[in-house]
Amino acid sequence: MTVGPSCRSRAVVERIIEHGVDVVRFNLSHGDHQQHNEALRTVREVAGRRGAFVATMADLCGPKVRTGVVNPNHAALTPGSTCVIVPEPVVGTAERFSTNYPGLVAEVEVGHRVLIDDGQIHLRVLEKRAGELACACEAGGTLGSGKGINVPDSNLSLPALSEKDHDDLGWAIENGLDYVALSFVRKPEDLEQLRSRLREARADIPIIAKMETPQAIGALDAIIASADAVLVARGDLGVEMDVWRIPMLQKRIVHQCRRMGKPAIIATQMLQSMVDHRTPTRAEVTDVANSVLDGADAVMLSAETAVGSYPVEAVRMLGLITGEAEASRVDGADESRPGFLDERMRVGHAVDKTTAAVARSAALVAHDVGARLIAVWCQSGRTARWISKYQLPQILVGLSASDVMCRRLALSYGVEPMAVSPEFAAGTGPVDELQRRLAERHGLEKGDIFIVVGDPTARKRRSTLSIHVVGD
Repeated sequence: MTVGPSCRSRAVVERIIEHGVDVVRFNLSHGDHQQHNEALRTVREVAGRRGAFVATMADLCGPKVRTGVVNPNHAALTPGSTCVIVPEPVVGTAERFSTNYPGLVAEVEVGHRVLIDDGQIHLRVLEKRAGELACACEAGGTLGSGKGINVPDSNLSLPALSEKDHDDLGWAIENGLDYVALSFVRKPEDLEQLRSRLREARADIPIIAKMETPQAIGALDAIIASADAVLVARGDLGVEMDVWRIPMLQKRIVHQCRRMGKPAIIATQMLQSMVDHRTPTRAEVTDVANSVLDGADAVMLSAETAVGSYPVEAVRMLGLITGEAEASRVDGADESRPGFLDERMRVGHAVDKTTAAVARSAALVAHDVGARLIAVWCQSGRTARWISKYQLPQILVGLSASDVMCRRLALSYGVEPMAVSPEFAAGTGPVDELQRRLAERHGLEKGDIFIVVGDPTARKRRSTLSIHVVGD
């Protein structure tokens, strides 16, 4: 869910976390650091009191091109009319307005499209003349200040991180957020620029790549390999590319994330009608369910919780839909979807054959012996994330003495983080006590089989797998 004016109060945060939110997104395109500080404090206090592991995500603005200041009394663009875009700041009108990116005028060519406000307004460049673009309006609307501009036919030389992004990243580092999302990723080097900045600050924060440009789709595998997680941002992606391509692109991105062992998040308009209404449309319900069936790790609410009238109801509805879809898959009702035993599903094999083999082995052994639960000792969390990609019917528990690791694991499908004391993480805690805690927490009974992956006593990561029976 996304933080905003509708869900900053302690009472609303309490109810949202009660309904199962795993990750809270701070959209740094809106609000200021003081507002985000207050919301962050509330989320952490409520989650801590409830014993819930809720990860926090700082979503950087990225190199978003926007309109300048516009006079609202002179902002109606009509089809067939013409307008001029200029690089220098002006109080804009429907005839002449500016942009926050002066290079736009030089880098967009005649015939290219200029789309404004999520594609509601369509312009096409007619002429480039001294310091301005002359455009024809093909689809009209009301021009506004700070509205997004997309130029799907052009390659802009924008930096991966703006000045505001550097400032916002400093806030995220200082406050120890669990993930940082980079907007408008175009190539893996954009992620490396952000990672370099994090290294300079000695901040070990995983990076989420937001897929919302044609260039990113063209470099899909390289970007997934470079990122720690991927977010399918269908809003700008549906403006930058033909909107009817989005469903299959979503499936392709999620599938590649599964194969490469990276968490995949689906975002934008999941339950958009619930911004103003208590119930979603049937199409939205189906969209959310299909995202689960595609293999996504998470689905994200944006305006529904940030500014909507029914944030708690939206979170509750999202939980009901995803729960039903998950139950259907576990029960085998979705027979059209290849199962986890499919030979083609070898998660992470091209990156780390050893860990990939252990993850797949855990899935196969759990199936063969009828295990109720798989517990994974987590240092980096990679093995647990890779096992989660098989989306098993078994309970999957990530064991760690680090609260940070437990929060980060909450993003991966089906992983239930479990904090253990340092003595257990060091391998000196009694095995019987760990077994008792797993059994009590997850309803295991005498004779139930569970699997433990990893060895907390090893100085270096060791790929081990052991089978246990409750009560033995």
